[in-house]
Amino acid sequence: SFSRNGFSQVTAIFKESADLYFMRQQVLERLARAKPDLPAGATPQMGPVSTGLGEVFHYSVEYVHPDGKGATPKDGTPGWQADGSFLTEQGDRLADDVSKLAYLRTVQDWIIRPQLRATPGVADVDSLGGYVKEYVVEPDPAKMAAQGISFDELDRTLADANVSVGANYILRSGESYLVRLDGRIRTQDEIARAVVTTRNGVPVTVAQVATVNVGGGLRTGAASRNGYETVIGSALMLVGANSRTVARDVGDKLKDVSKTLPEGIMIVPALDRSQLVMATITTVAKNLAEGALLVIAILFALLG
Repeated sequence: SFSRNGFSQVTAIFKESADLYFMRQQVLERLARAKPDLPAGATPQMGPVSTGLGEVFHYSVEYVHPDGKGATPKDGTPGWQADGSFLTEQGDRLADDVSKLAYLRTVQDWIIRPQLRATPGVADVDSLGGYVKEYVVEPDPAKMAAQGISFDELDRTLADANVSVGANYILRSGESYLVRLDGRIRTQDEIARAVVTTRNGVPVTVAQVATVNVGGGLRTGAASRNGYETVIGSALMLVGANSRTVARDVGDKLKDVSKTLPEGIMIVPALDRSQLVMATITTVAKNLAEGALLVIAILFALLG
């Protein structure tokens, strides 16, 4: 095992004859028992059913026109804007590198990754680079003081504005209709419009006392391709699966996934294990054929 700031990894090694899935179940049971003794906020997770050699396909998630170069600006519609920002389909305007990379990471984690994980033989899909998307609220102390709003009030407003709860069900004509109150925040404008308090019957919103932007969480690494920072996805193969078949299926699946991507985003394959396997098979077959012909030629020469 090894540990570093904010992270700890434990590797358990079992006998070759052990049942992999039974041992994983045993580990899960012990993790559940140990969870109450862990520090607050620490959540143990198990790695995928794969090996160190299980990375069979790498790809990058990029903008079709990095930095907007060569793009035709369409102000007000999703894509690159005239001022160099990128407008998402959700209405978020990405003006800096952090928010643009956070959007690529969001596309990877919420659109591409779930679809690839359904591919037969794929244990998991790793995401490298970019930033995990966050909404950053920067309070203005002067404006808050002028409105008589405390930081605790602003904090409670942000928490209460992002909830999703069940509201039981309604019986009608012998059928049950589930009722759900979905108040989850989806865009920065929804945060900005959240009401903190009222003054003389006039609502005071978050936008009046703070600035709301799209940002990214802290990270310890990055990924780049052709000089541009990007997001890399890596498909991991299940233990015992055929690497050539899995890599080929992942490549085919990515072609279908590409059709579901937002405007201006594309997937670029970087490493395909099936190509390496086929090249190796071709080389071995060629060498065997040449060796067999050489042996036959030598036998004819010696035996006449």
